Amino acid sequence: MAFPQHVDFLIIGAGIHGISTAWKLAERLEERGEAVEGRIAILDKSGIAAGASGIACGVVRNNYFQPAMRRLMAHSVDVWESDPEGLSYHPVGYMQISCEAMREDIAQIFSEQREIGYESVFIEGQNASTKYMRGIFGDWQAQNITSVLHEKRGGFSNQTKTMYAMADKVEKLGVRILTGVTVKELISENGSSAISAVQTDKGRIGCEQLIIGAGPWVRDFWDMLGLPGQITVKDLNGDVHEGVDMWRYWQLEEGVLQIDPELGKADDGSLPPVIHVDTDAPLHSTVDGSLITDEMWGIYYKPDWHFGGIQGGASPYKVDTPVNEVQIDPYGPSSPEFVASDEFAHMWVSALAHCQKRYEGTMPKYHREASGGIGCFTADSFPVFDRFHDNATVIADSNHGWKMIGVGHLIADEVLGEPQKLLEPFRFDRFEKGELHPVSNSPYPWS
Repeated sequence: MAFPQHVDFLIIGAGIHGISTAWKLAERLEERGEAVEGRIAILDKSGIAAGASGIACGVVRNNYFQPAMRRLMAHSVDVWESDPEGLSYHPVGYMQISCEAMREDIAQIFSEQREIGYESVFIEGQNASTKYMRGIFGDWQAQNITSVLHEKRGGFSNQTKTMYAMADKVEKLGVRILTGVTVKELISENGSSAISAVQTDKGRIGCEQLIIGAGPWVRDFWDMLGLPGQITVKDLNGDVHEGVDMWRYWQLEEGVLQIDPELGKADDGSLPPVIHVDTDAPLHSTVDGSLITDEMWGIYYKPDWHFGGIQGGASPYKVDTPVNEVQIDPYGPSSPEFVASDEFAHMWVSALAHCQKRYEGTMPKYHREASGGIGCFTADSFPVFDRFHDNATVIADSNHGWKMIGVGHLIADEVLGEPQKLLEPFRFDRFEKGELHPVSNSPYPWS
């Protein structure tokens, strides 16, 4: 097929947000009785799920301290649940298992989940928490745990299966996905700031609406839009900070323990909830018993047949390279710089053994091939969903992306002229206004 010269809706990025947006746009146009063919195109310089969506662990949860994030995630879980088989989604639930320093935060999350009708169970106290966990795993042995939040909804999905199923869905609706196309420039004309066309290495494409869902590459498109690399931030105390980097990168630490996933099942033979543990108990090596850390640490994990073992990760770490010098490409496991380290492997497998006896002595089973990647975070580590230059919508997910399958649906409605309340707390001007999201005591930058 010929390279298009013009489309009504041009989407950059064939990841979870780009394809989700196209999906909803196409359905809305059909509902209106309008044609889809030739009106929506997705561009990606590599291929479907070639970025963060392709390496995502696939966890879907609502465990957020921030009310706005919690409401947004509840909407996304609704989308996942709308077609679990078609989206390769496993609605097994999610468990936040925490030490005393986090108990108050988790209790608040539970209370506010009840207010929005999101089903969960909250267990408090060390003995009660241990008893609850041993009702699922008889070998549970994590220390210093004083609360368990068991979200009955949520779970995980098989990321590449999900993405290709979504791609197939939107192509059948009449959306074109153009891969191997690199965007070089965003073009404005006739004295307007609106983006009238995109210059690519394959030619120029005109558009009426531009949607940018570029994941870790959002920094570069932000620059193309002429938006500020450093911003003013008014914090929750009212203090104003000048010259704050809009973006920062974090290295994501994930891996796979290559044992039979069946060994990760609950004692009753069922697929257990996704497990997330944050504790301040000293962590000792499963190899030689040496102390790894006596500070708070956190991991998450699940048995996953798609990955071929026990898959999960730990807290990310900040990339110290100046933000404008960070080399995003090659991305993920192909990167010579940003992949999970041997130190991560030792820590994560030891943490698994700390939590469950069945994982003791399994370090030799850790999958040694490169894994992980980098995520692009905003100045406050929460997403920005906003419109610039009249017709350019930016989806900057701040690495919360995979679970947010519903964001694209909301963006599609906004592009079609219907403002969405769920997206309002994530506008860019919150930094200057001081309308930031509250932060928890979690060791993760996104909780």
